[in-house]
Amino acid sequence: MEKEIRRFLMIGAHPDDADIRFGGTAVQLVRAGHIVKFVSCCNGSCGHFEMSGKELVERRFLETQRSREVSGISEYQVLKENNDCELTPSLENRAKVVRIIRAFKPDVVLTHRLCDYHADHRATAQLVLDSAYLTQVPMYCRDTPIPPKNPVFGHVYDDFTEPRPLRTDAIIPIDDALDDKCRMLDCHVSQVYEWLAWELGEKIDHASWSWEQKREFLVRNWGKRFVNAANHGRNRLIQVYGERGKEVRYAEAFELSPLGRAVSADEFQALMTP
Repeated sequence: MEKEIRRFLMIGAHPDDADIRFGGTAVQLVRAGHIVKFVSCCNGSCGHFEMSGKELVERRFLETQRSREVSGISEYQVLKENNDCELTPSLENRAKVVRIIRAFKPDVVLTHRLCDYHADHRATAQLVLDSAYLTQVPMYCRDTPIPPKNPVFGHVYDDFTEPRPLRTDAIIPIDDALDDKCRMLDCHVSQVYEWLAWELGEKIDHASWSWEQKREFLVRNWGKRFVNAANHGRNRLIQVYGERGKEVRYAEAFELSPLGRAVSADEFQALMTP
């Protein structure tokens, strides 16, 4: 029997959000023969403490394309017309997102939650959720035909607790993909070694580092996020993976949205599993 190829669309706000929130699962899905696309709704124009404008936008776009090559995903699309810190869930942006979803025909669409700290993340979440039903309205955006079925919509992990913590409906161990995920993050030099390090009060000479030094830095600064996701979803890990679930250290967790195609949590887990 021919293997079913599934299609996954991760729509983040900025040109590194998809890698951070979904990278480990994405590379495992690609390895298993599935198709993954990343979208950044903003162009990255404000993600630095020294650079800005067109120079930074182009630099960050090139970083996304290096990540695409490293990860093997099919496409990393950046909506260059949308500046950082200015994204709104406008009618124009809604139509763009609907057309992207329809054209790609995904089985699963992932995005941020509405309770995220960043205005661009919240606007992206609103745009995606606003599109969940509209992808199936044939008289809307008539230039892009509706797909044969509505995708399943879901949210990537965060640690916010208001109005409630993320519900772990699906969880994927990424211990075996941690090196690949770090190599994806390593592509976003302007972010992980410059902007985000600057936010943490660090200034580092990353250009002279070996891969081992880079990996240690990336795991130290980002690994705890994936450790927290594993611990947050430990019961689900054990439920799905049995004894192995107790040993998983790093994971990416996902919450099923009630919008879009309706599936059970177990069906969502099966869809997300490489």
